[in-house]
Amino acid sequence: MKTVVVYKSISGFTKKYAEWIAQELRADLSEIKKSDIEILHKYDNIIYGGSLHAAGISGINIIKNNLKKLRDKNIIIFTTGASPPKENTISEVRDNNFSVEEQKQIKFYYFRGGFDFSKLNFINKILMTLFKWKIQLKRDKTSDEKGMLAAYSKPVDFTKKENIKELLEYVRLLK
Repeated sequence: MKTVVVYKSISGFTKKYAEWIAQELRADLSEIKKSDIEILHKYDNIIYGGSLHAAGISGINIIKNNLKKLRDKNIIIFTTGASPPKENTISEVRDNNFSVEEQKQIKFYYFRGGFDFSKLNFINKILMTLFKWKIQLKRDKTSDEKGMLAAYSKPVDFTKKENIKELLEYVRLLK
């Protein structure tokens, strides 16, 4: 079975995971472009990775808008975010990005990435500054929120190659 890993990365954490996955599976690797949808048809397994921001997965619409065309493919989606991989976080991200029907067609994974404010583009810097202000205004901050505030001045990287183990096992069972 032919496998491709495509991704959209904002600050490099998703790209790192995509490279690890492609390397381990000996899969093709590409940063996603709108024109790539036709190319994806030559693969049996399509693994898409997108950065998480504002509860949305970057670039995911290229897959979502073409799920009917890709119905005979194995679709695996992963996203990366700065939050720890708690079940409620994973469920919220999955449910906010995919309908119940879409969830039947995809296998979803969440990997902890990191946060590097300096690597964000102008728009994302504005959005993340607003998010920072929102956290700062809270009286009782969680430990995750305190950690997030600290990451604005000191980037954090929580990526670990071991995080992809379950995804790799799943794809290998498809063969």
